[in-house]
Amino acid sequence: MRLLPVCFLIASGVACAQAPVAPSPIAEPAMTTAAQLRDAAMKGSGAYALVESLTTEVGARMAGSEADARAVRWAEQKFKALGFDRVRLEPVRFPVWRRGHESAVVLSPAPQKLSILALGFSSGTPKGGVAAEVVRFPDLAALGAASEAQVRGKIVFVSQKMERRRDGGGYGPAVAVRGQSAEIAGRKGAAAVLIRSIGTDSDRFPHTGGALWLSQIALDPEIARRATKLGDGSLIATTLVPAAALSNPDADQLDRLIARGEPVRIQLELDVGLAGEYVSHNVIGELIGREKPDEFVLIGGHLDSWDPGTGAIDDAAGVGITMAAGALIAQLPQRPRRSIRVVAFANEEQGLYGGNAYAKMHADAAQTHVAIAESDFGADLIYRFDSNVAPESLPLADAIGSVLYPLGIERGGNVARVGSDIGPIAKLGVPAFSLGQDGNDYFDYHHTANDTLDKVDATRLDQNVAAYAAFAYLAAEAEAKITPPKM
Repeated sequence: MRLLPVCFLIASGVACAQAPVAPSPIAEPAMTTAAQLRDAAMKGSGAYALVESLTTEVGARMAGSEADARAVRWAEQKFKALGFDRVRLEPVRFPVWRRGHESAVVLSPAPQKLSILALGFSSGTPKGGVAAEVVRFPDLAALGAASEAQVRGKIVFVSQKMERRRDGGGYGPAVAVRGQSAEIAGRKGAAAVLIRSIGTDSDRFPHTGGALWLSQIALDPEIARRATKLGDGSLIATTLVPAAALSNPDADQLDRLIARGEPVRIQLELDVGLAGEYVSHNVIGELIGREKPDEFVLIGGHLDSWDPGTGAIDDAAGVGITMAAGALIAQLPQRPRRSIRVVAFANEEQGLYGGNAYAKMHADAAQTHVAIAESDFGADLIYRFDSNVAPESLPLADAIGSVLYPLGIERGGNVARVGSDIGPIAKLGVPAFSLGQDGNDYFDYHHTANDTLDKVDATRLDQNVAAYAAFAYLAAEAEAKITPPKM
């Protein structure tokens, strides 16, 4: 094995390293074309212009809103303008949750306003709100262990903090607070729930997000009994008690007030709730394979966003990155061997409705999809490439990794962390890949009013496009079909 010196981009500049070169299971012309795609993207991919267009011309894209429909039209038009061979809309039905007025005020001992956002699928308070004493718990476990006597009639405050990690690994343990607190507290007789935002910032921007998961409705008979049946027979519910998130500084302030030992009373008002059903669409752009048009490499992101900001990093960036990667491949003299499908998924934020609808509509994905990857972790540099394939396909995955290496992307392991929207497809038995972005700052802005275009850097998007274009092209062009690990 020989070593080839390469230079790659990192956040602070350019570094050089020695990359191992092994015999490739992918033909040399394909490897050369992938490298050319990579290098062309680094000179300017056009992804930033797409993100700017979506966040400016559409703005926030709350599922079921008028902006949702405009986003679908935007994506359809962009796919056509970017040279995709076929553009299709696949319907996605889901319940609409609306956000109205929301406020929280400390009544005593030191009257003051608190910065909050209602959590998705929260129930509303009575008109005029609820006023009650606050009981604090340091984490979800402490709330779970509390007696009904401690909680009954009070506003529960869970102050668990999220850990900052590059790979976003602190999100899983923390997000359980958002998804479970209202149900646990409600069953103990609480009047309402406030949580510390699931975020890593110290800005006065609360983080929203879903407070009730569809899996909970399916698995919990008590939630199912109060659920509403939708037109397709599925169930949806709101939280047992009203639920909202405090910004981190406001959570700190409430911690300090409670630590002084006097009873703290809060008035919480949430004018929120269900508002019928809606049909949106997964928007799909396809490049038709020259030899195997019915085999697909799928990349994509989700088109919707929460409503406080403009959804620039979550997930206009992912849509822009994958659209631009497909558009770059579309400029080649000939199509790759297999088809490439770029999907702008509907309503990820409120329950993976687009991803689940796609998996249901493409139940044969294990036979027709050869590789999947999703961009839904912001707009920073990709630093790691992981696979989830059978042992016999590892050399092919490694060959793809060798083309990504000059971008500063290390080859990871064979247990890829699958993106949210492609999770349902991966469960069908499709080889999945992860192009892991640096998420050190992602949860500073996630689901807040601060998720805006100024957090997006064009050159970093170009590096993402370079990686996605090379990956998608090689997976589509390789002679051997990538095989998934045994389920």
